[in-house]
Amino acid sequence: MGKTRPKCRLNSQKRVVNPMATGKLELVFISTPGIGNLVPLVEFAHLLVDHDPRFSATILIVTMPQRPLVNTYVQSRAAAASNIRLVHLPAVEPPSPDQFQNSIAYISMLIEKHRPQVKHAITDLMAAPTESDSNQFPSRIAGLFIDMFTTSMIDVANELGVPCYLYFASPATFLGFMLHLPILDSKLNPTELSGLDFDLVLPEFVNPVPPSVLPPSVLQKEGYAWFLHHARRYAETKGIIVNTFVELEPHSVNGVRSRQVPAVYPIGPVLDLAGPAQWHPDQVHHRKVMTWLDDQPPSSVVFLCFGSMGSLSGPQVKEIAIGLERTGLHFLWALRGPPETHLHLPSEYKDPDKVLPNGFLERTAGVGLVCGWVSQVSILAHKAIGGFVSHCGWNSILESLWHGVPIATWPVYAEQQMNAFQMVRELGLAMEITLDYRAGSDLVVADEVERGIKRLMDGDDEVRTKVKEMGQKSRKAMMENGSSYTSLGALIEELAGN
Repeated sequence: MGKTRPKCRLNSQKRVVNPMATGKLELVFISTPGIGNLVPLVEFAHLLVDHDPRFSATILIVTMPQRPLVNTYVQSRAAAASNIRLVHLPAVEPPSPDQFQNSIAYISMLIEKHRPQVKHAITDLMAAPTESDSNQFPSRIAGLFIDMFTTSMIDVANELGVPCYLYFASPATFLGFMLHLPILDSKLNPTELSGLDFDLVLPEFVNPVPPSVLPPSVLQKEGYAWFLHHARRYAETKGIIVNTFVELEPHSVNGVRSRQVPAVYPIGPVLDLAGPAQWHPDQVHHRKVMTWLDDQPPSSVVFLCFGSMGSLSGPQVKEIAIGLERTGLHFLWALRGPPETHLHLPSEYKDPDKVLPNGFLERTAGVGLVCGWVSQVSILAHKAIGGFVSHCGWNSILESLWHGVPIATWPVYAEQQMNAFQMVRELGLAMEITLDYRAGSDLVVADEVERGIKRLMDGDDEVRTKVKEMGQKSRKAMMENGSSYTSLGALIEELAGN
């Protein structure tokens, strides 16, 4: 497992803590129950404990029956990890999904209900002794790490006197937007942002941000209230750790640091470079996809994938298929159907023919492959991939930059519209198919799909060159004396001092 993560071992000579006098330093983590939230947090925990033997980590897992894949991932990592424990919290009576129109509202309430269980788990950790030679000492909790939607656990940390940190797995631009929400709310007192008729001016963006690229959930009344609730609590933490690196977001990191907030630590890119290929149950399918890629020419394949929670409507699928076929290019398309409910993950099509144009699979059999789930990071690392039509989830962006694969933007959910806007308009690191797509209401027609994919694969060498250069910078940031290496070292010294 460890060999899949970039190595940048930190030296800790500045402050050496004698374990004979203190016992082990325990770090506790709790994540929103989603693959896109949990995986970056687990990799961050590994990054900390791999680079300093003083630390051990416990990750508290909130179970969500609608997402069994999360449990599959947890079981796999728990079996392989030696210095990290993944612990399922006792089940609670979940809120009724019918009460909520928005998945963030439901998940936030589900997490709040776990506060007693989290307090009990941390109390047990504090009481448990750790061995040092022949002596035993109580564990010291050096920090509790929450994510952007588990802010109710700040109360638990305060009750127990444990320093609390926010691990923010999205970019500094989106962190800046979240920190700005309470300011915006106090000035305009809006109950929702859907009627906003002017662009937002944020320190984290060079350009004004149009309302059309705000997260879909924030544009709903219930979603707005919960985003605002969480954002207000960020300032109560002792520090904010961001999965980004200064070379990628220099303006945005400076913008966040200019606000009156806790210390900000950009320590990315924190990536799971092995990806689901090491734990997903459908390994036969994965091997078939990789074997197919092995037979394709270098940089010839355009890869289309819309994230762990992304699916598109039937009419949109048909437009993509028509546009793809017109390009004549080699393609790999991770096609997934709509979820059972807004809390479930997308489904796998048993028969893709039913949603694709008549004869599409037969006509494209020589150049393309339509599949369901894929190990995205494994695909991006393959020499055959020349471009990525992406939903612009932050993990996906960091993975594509790491492997030097240019993106064509097609955001679907979460903060992806803002990410797409940043990548195209702010950083010039991606090409645009759409920036403000709204699944279910918008339709990108076949002509636009064809034009966007051709630009991605055949044109704009400047973007392709910039992506390659940023990929090199992302690796250097994690190496000794790199920007993220240095920032992580500062965080580790603070944690040891706690």
